[in-house]
Amino acid sequence: MKVVTLRSPGGLDRLEIADRPEPGEPGAGEIRVRVHASSLNFHDYGVVSGSKPTGDGRIPMSDGAGVVEAVGPGVEEFAVGDAVVSTFFPTWLDGPARIGDFITVPGDGVDGYACEQVVRPATWFTHAPKGYRHVEAATLTTAGLTAWRALVVDGGLKAGDTVLTLGTGGVSIFALQFAKLMGARVLATSSSDDKIERLEKLGADHTLNYKREPEWGTRVQELTGGRGVDHVVEVGGSGTLPQSIKAVRIGGHISLIGVLSGRAGEVPTAKLMTKQVRLQGLIVGSRQHQVEMIRALEAGNVRPVIDRSFALEEIADAFRHEEAGRHFGKICLEI
Repeated sequence: MKVVTLRSPGGLDRLEIADRPEPGEPGAGEIRVRVHASSLNFHDYGVVSGSKPTGDGRIPMSDGAGVVEAVGPGVEEFAVGDAVVSTFFPTWLDGPARIGDFITVPGDGVDGYACEQVVRPATWFTHAPKGYRHVEAATLTTAGLTAWRALVVDGGLKAGDTVLTLGTGGVSIFALQFAKLMGARVLATSSSDDKIERLEKLGADHTLNYKREPEWGTRVQELTGGRGVDHVVEVGGSGTLPQSIKAVRIGGHISLIGVLSGRAGEVPTAKLMTKQVRLQGLIVGSRQHQVEMIRALEAGNVRPVIDRSFALEEIADAFRHEEAGRHFGKICLEI
């Protein structure tokens, strides 16, 4: 079968296409999946670029969607022909977070889904949403579930709340879609007027160009009548966190998800304290969270926004497209 491997110490020029034997029959509790799609995440980019070192010869990509080809003894949840999608933390099935590293994450600590077939424990997958194409299902493992946990699981999002999203990457677009699904009002930022127009078409109630309005936190306060937003989906990190703290209401919730603006910088801790803000870091979610998210997606008929798809052999070009930062929504691989 065809696979992509990453030679240590990483770099897009060190991604290689290889042929490996097909996996055998699944054992007890396992399924064999024909992988049809994956999607790119900032975490995957960290692995393939070498900024997040992993094992030599690692098969990258944390997201995988495909079809069950065979089931092992004892597997009752899946049958041959079922459409499935992988989970980010294969051993975190339910309950509160227990994992603080990436040693079990496909494409990082273990081999991922840049390949044609895998044999894995059945618990490493959930059913894909009914009617989804494989490329759509592949966007859910990391970006979709991160947005869902940030707003619904941790944030307790409810109808009438206000949500601020930053940029137009996968997590932010999913956050906008989930917020609108739940009856919330959304304020969204971008540096591109073209992207702002697309955000408005997706349902954003207010949009801000953060290049023209660098003090966008103050502008958000104005747009909310001086109250501030209930939730901020913070993907920028230290570079944007001061403005997010300005934008959030007293007692509001900031989900700290990404570090796109860098890992170091000053944080106005006094303002954070006086506003009594709940600042919560998170990494994706559990298998049960994914099951619940998929149920909501099916009920609300929500479909992911896909910017562009690449063939597996074009994986380096796909990551260069991500590097350029011009995408809107998810970048996918079709396998």
